[in-house]
Amino acid sequence: MKVQKLAALALISYMLVLQIVTAQFNGTISQEERETFDTILEPVLKIYNLVKYAATFIAVIMLVLAGVSYITSGSNPGKRESSKNTIMYVFIGLAIIWAAPWFVQFIVN
Repeated sequence: MKVQKLAALALISYMLVLQIVTAQFNGTISQEERETFDTILEPVLKIYNLVKYAATFIAVIMLVLAGVSYITSGSNPGKRESSKNTIMYVFIGLAIIWAAPWFVQFIVN
């Protein structure tokens, strides 16, 4: 149920952002504006890449810990289910982090 609510919220947010961006953009971008945009975007991309790779490193650690927890859960269904959920959430988080530039590029273009 939480995943469905989160997915619905993400879809609504995406649609709102898309509407706002398309409503405010009504012309072509000149070369000078594009260079200014790239200049502003450069440090943001460096920070994003740092966060992306740090989150990926943490996700790998979480996957290993969840895998070990799953293997050692034995006959405890609660621990097994918790490990499965952790693995699922790690993959969802990684998909969001790694797909973010694609969404931004889609909105900007």
